[in-house]
This record gives sequence, structure tokens and C-alpha cells, in this order.
Amino acid sequence: MIKRIALTTILGLFLVSCGVKKRTTYAKKPDPRTTTVTTRPESKPLDESKTEAAYALPEDNGKFVKFTVNSTEEYIETFAEIAQFEMKAYGIPASITLAQGILESGAGRGVLGAKTNNHFGIKCHTGWEGDYDFHDDDEKGECFRKYNHPMYSFRDHSIFLSSRARYAFLFDLDHDDYKAWAYGLKEAGYATDRKYPHKLIALIERYELDKYDRTVVKSGAIVKKEPKQYEHKIHVVQKGDTLYSISKRYFVSIPELMKLNNMNNSNLAEGQKLTVKSEKIR
Repeated sequence: MIKRIALTTILGLFLVSCGVKKRTTYAKKPDPRTTTVTTRPESKPLDESKTEAAYALPEDNGKFVKFTVNSTEEYIETFAEIAQFEMKAYGIPASITLAQGILESGAGRGVLGAKTNNHFGIKCHTGWEGDYDFHDDDEKGECFRKYNHPMYSFRDHSIFLSSRARYAFLFDLDHDDYKAWAYGLKEAGYATDRKYPHKLIALIERYELDKYDRTVVKSGAIVKKEPKQYEHKIHVVQKGDTLYSISKRYFVSIPELMKLNNMNNSNLAEGQKLTVKSEKIR
């Protein structure tokens, strides 16, 4: 409960900043009874568009905040308001964000989440300039993004989904259609687990997480975004290329790549020309 109050205080500062459209900083230090704080290099700020300016997070104060969560219920109580805040700013259902956080971080109790505050298993990827740590996942010693506070992980998750072409179709779905979002995430290649959508839906229905979606939708506070424009490019297959590596390079899903190129299988030939889709820079 104390952790939730602390996060609510921070979110209250966000809402105040919405009115004056300025960034805010922490009003008070984390409660020592619930957090352990150590000094870390300040993470570089996450990219935010002008559309989300009113929902800007406070500046990173350079201190790593370790959260101790004892149950899934406590995780939901602690982070539900942040998930709703992100839904207002980016349109991703709060239920989906919470369910992914619970699943990917073991409700905040997993090893990766504990040492990195990375609640969504987002790897470093090309272009990441923030802090990082290594963790065994699909391969040994993979690079994962690290955040000084979980709220930056929630924001990066929103940016990650909203800035990649392969997830663009999700934002055409209803904000409260968590089932379509769950299946869409799997289709876009967020996870390789075939049961991923079912696991998300089961969590949402077990803990009634969709109530947070309804609250946000009813408030009418979701930021309306201009539709993104995309352009098609040609990628010439090089030695060592796979559909997986190409999909990661251009941030499109493998099924979409295959559909764009009328492919019936994943076989590639050196010199083969593939059509790829990427966001158009205005």
C-alpha cells in the first residue's frame, strides 16, 4: 500500500505538469521501508513525441529504485495507475500492459525485473543508449534494458509498441478489446510462445484487469494520434540473412514479411529481393 501511495504521488505530479506542460522531478525520496536505493549512472531520457508531452515522466534522478513485490495482487495494486496513465498517453489497454508485466516479470519477483526494473523483457536492440544488464534468456548472457524506476520500463514498453511498424495494426483495434490485442501481439512476433495470447487473457480475466480499460475509455482521456504513414522498401538478401533477422532489422513481423512477399515458406536465397515496410519519416 505504501508503494502504491508513493507511485500515486508521482502520478499526481504528472497531472499537475499536464496543466503547465513542464517536466517535474521527484517531490520526495522513496520510502526506505519499501525501497532500496543505490546510485547509478543517470539513464538517457526516452524519446517522447509532442503528442505525449502532456504525459511526460519526471526526469530520471539517477538512483536505482528496487521494488519488493510479494504477490500478483500487490503488483496490480502498485502499477495499475501507471498502466492507466500509459493507456491515456499511448492507447495501449492497461489490462494488456499489466498482464504483460505480470507474465514477463513474474509479477515483479523475477530475477531480471529485480535487477533491472525491466518488467517487459525488452532487450537492448540496436540504438539503445540507456543502462543495461546481461541475463540468460533464449541465449546465454543476452543484453536487456535497465531502468532506474519501473515507471520508465512502462513508458519504454509504450514507446516500443507504438514506434514499430510491425505493431501498427494493433492501434486500429478498440482500446478495450484486450482479446484482439493479446492475439495481435503474438501475430506481430512479441513472443514465440504459442500460448502467449491465452496466458495474457487468462491473467486479465482472473484478476479482472479489463476494469482499468473501461475506466480510461469512459473518461475519454486517451490521446488521439495522427495515423502513421509507411513506405515500402526493397531489401536484398545477404549471406546469413533469415526472416527473423530481417524482421528485427525493419521492425516488422515474420508473418507480415511473408504476406508482403507472397511467401509460402521461410526459405531465402542470396540476392533475393524482399519488400519491407518501414515508417515514413516526414
